Amino acid sequence: MKLAMTGAGGFLGWHTRALLHSLGEPVVHPFAVGDRFDARLAEEAVSGSDRLVLIAGVNRGTDDEVHAGNVLFAEQAARVVRAAEVAPASIVFANSTQVGNGSTYGVAKEAAARIIRDAAVDVGARFVDVHLPNLFGEHGRPFYNAVTATFCHLLSRGETPSVDVDRELSLLHAQHAAEALVGIDGAEDVLARATTTTVSKLLATLSRFASAYSKGDVPVLASDFERDLFNTYRSFAFEASHVIPLTQNTDARGSFTEVIRSHGGSGQTSFSTTAPGVTRGQHYHRRKMERFTVVAGTAEIRLRRLFSDEVVTVTVDGTAPCSVDMPTFWAHSITNTGDDLLFTMFWSNEIFDPEAPDTIPEIV
Repeated sequence: MKLAMTGAGGFLGWHTRALLHSLGEPVVHPFAVGDRFDARLAEEAVSGSDRLVLIAGVNRGTDDEVHAGNVLFAEQAARVVRAAEVAPASIVFANSTQVGNGSTYGVAKEAAARIIRDAAVDVGARFVDVHLPNLFGEHGRPFYNAVTATFCHLLSRGETPSVDVDRELSLLHAQHAAEALVGIDGAEDVLARATTTTVSKLLATLSRFASAYSKGDVPVLASDFERDLFNTYRSFAFEASHVIPLTQNTDARGSFTEVIRSHGGSGQTSFSTTAPGVTRGQHYHRRKMERFTVVAGTAEIRLRRLFSDEVVTVTVDGTAPCSVDMPTFWAHSITNTGDDLLFTMFWSNEIFDPEAPDTIPEIV
């Protein structure tokens, strides 16, 4: 499948690319809109595509900037659709549930959708209009357009967020939005997968997560929504600190170290031995939390966020126990750097299911 995309470098674009990567789909063909628009490159990306996904939009700025920006992006995309040597089979527009509420952003998105729909009709492409609510997910941008990202950023750094205006929120994990954009879910299924809460309840839930996780504990995760929200929080906590320190209690008999306290739900504990110089892992997870704890030997744990070249390396030693949690959508590995066997304990928040292992190969 050839898939062209605008907004590939943004929050939702990153999650959509991550979803496609996990499915083994080919590389996305991105093209820029706005000031960096290049008609020739855009036409190469779009021509012959099975699906054109339009994510790029403007949701911050003056009223004129928001309206003009969204209309410009749509006009540029429409121009490419009409000029492409082979028109895309489907055109998917990442719209907003704010359409119809009278806001500048809602009016702009409605106008942009109309422009794209007209172009799709002209070339005989199927048009899919996906109305998305408030999105959250790993590596959102704080202090921009997502209150969840702002709360997670502040809480993970020991600060106390406040609620200026409490209101109802419809929240959808970015992976579910991506599933609708690439056609795994229908556009009409999006709101059914969203969770309704309020700003104050969201903050209370994230504060509970932060309180437990600051001690290395895993809070009660009562639903898939809370699991996704906790993984979102963990993505910010990992930025603040890569290591979870453990307390080792020693006496004449030896030592005792508590590794994890799970406040509820399923979990699975295992351990491995690794020969000197051998590397394990080289994969990532979309939903699963995994904790590594070296209990004997020395090792390097290496982690890399999808589509990034930057590698985080954590050196661990069984004589000074600590744990490292694997963030979702980060490829990770562990290598025995010592001369003896490496003993590593693993904990996951879900029991392994060979039919749905959530383990996607990726070299760090």
